[in-house]
Amino acid sequence: MPAPDKFFKYIDDNADTFIKRLAAAVAIPSVSGDGTHRKDVVAMANWLNSELKQLGVDTKLVDLGKHVMDEQELDLPPAILGKLGNDPNKKTVLIYGHYDVQPASKSDGWDTDPFTLVVDEKNGRLIGRGSTDDKGPVLGWLNVIQYHHQNNIPLPVNLICCFEGMEESGSEGLDDLVRKESKKGGYFEGTDCICISDNYWLNTRTPALTYGLRGLAYYKVTVAGPGRDLHSGTFGRTVHEPMTDLISLLGTLVTPQGDILVPGVDDMVPPPDEDEKAIYAGLDYSIADIEGAAGGQIALSSDKVAVLMGRMRYPSLSIHGIEGAFYGAGGKTVIPAKVSGKFSIRLVPPQTPDNINPLVIDHLEKAFAKLGSKNKLNIEAAHGGKPWMADHRHWNYEAAKRATKIVYNQDPDLTREGGSIPVTLTFAEALGVNVLLLPMGRGDDGAHSTNEKIDKSNFIQGSKLLGSYLYELADVSK
Repeated sequence: MPAPDKFFKYIDDNADTFIKRLAAAVAIPSVSGDGTHRKDVVAMANWLNSELKQLGVDTKLVDLGKHVMDEQELDLPPAILGKLGNDPNKKTVLIYGHYDVQPASKSDGWDTDPFTLVVDEKNGRLIGRGSTDDKGPVLGWLNVIQYHHQNNIPLPVNLICCFEGMEESGSEGLDDLVRKESKKGGYFEGTDCICISDNYWLNTRTPALTYGLRGLAYYKVTVAGPGRDLHSGTFGRTVHEPMTDLISLLGTLVTPQGDILVPGVDDMVPPPDEDEKAIYAGLDYSIADIEGAAGGQIALSSDKVAVLMGRMRYPSLSIHGIEGAFYGAGGKTVIPAKVSGKFSIRLVPPQTPDNINPLVIDHLEKAFAKLGSKNKLNIEAAHGGKPWMADHRHWNYEAAKRATKIVYNQDPDLTREGGSIPVTLTFAEALGVNVLLLPMGRGDDGAHSTNEKIDKSNFIQGSKLLGSYLYELADVSK
């Protein structure tokens, strides 16, 4: 049966309470990629675990071991596993989310403190790091559970939770846990389907279900030579400069039009046929949507289908930044002794990190050799993940389609997404069940960017969607 009307009313009536809980979560700077914030990531785990327990979820924190980051050995943040319900006559759905976030500071260009949730009453936006990626969606599940807990109403399905604190840093440690707990007798045994809410609508108006994700291969390339930083007035044009070498190398990776220059990478992907192009042509999307989300009229093409395929079905290479370079006010004239460039390639089938890494490393080594430099090159293939696709005709998706129609009074777009959630494929392979991506946020939320937000309407309606999905899941035939 559909979710009861009193559930929808409860979500509306408690909107302010839910936003306060989101503010408390955003206030914890759980940046997984910065070792100085590791204590904050653990604090976020403990906070979320406590919230779940108060709502009747039987939880446990799982030690995932240690890892090395920035030449420092650190404890990995714990995974949070939880269960609610064990009725053998009900379907069992596993939900996944992450409680860590990307780095953020006002110096990055934020208009407000990124770790203080700002409620913009004028346009209904909830602004703060993690508001949409992924603290808002995780708390959406808590909003659903809270209704049932406070009203002493059993969930329509059995629920298994898996929340982690390293998704923004490659989900280190989680793959082994998922594989272990997916075996007979493991924590995830009996799972019928999986739902992940960690992505976004294609635009700002049409809800979506996502059945495909690009993978990721991430790289750090370092050039070093001098024993220390040098004065450019004394050493300029007398030594090989690491920054000059690095800029040359980065310039060999991708064109301004987005074409990947690493031999063999683009060639792996077969061209689309006309039927596939028709799928992209039918999506509710325009060039204005991507330029509105980007905040500038900078789309690579005026062809909607070409832009959508660039986002969903082709690989892309993006250069993210340079470490060791001078940044700040003033006119410092140093020659850096060591600089590192970071870039990544978003992968599509049949690409994987294993078959892309050798191509990238070979290309960089050959490009560096052509420079004739006496500096030293080091290439590090960091975290990565394989692309993923699911069957969008599965009953799991059918339940989500029905729920979307109920909450938003329209059918969802079916999309492949440009982002990467590596654990999605791990879940699919380890458990052998259908995985659904059910987004809460809009396409202009700015995840990973400055002034990240989730619209209040999406947070509240999205909470209704997650609850409605569970009711439709209980009703749909396998």
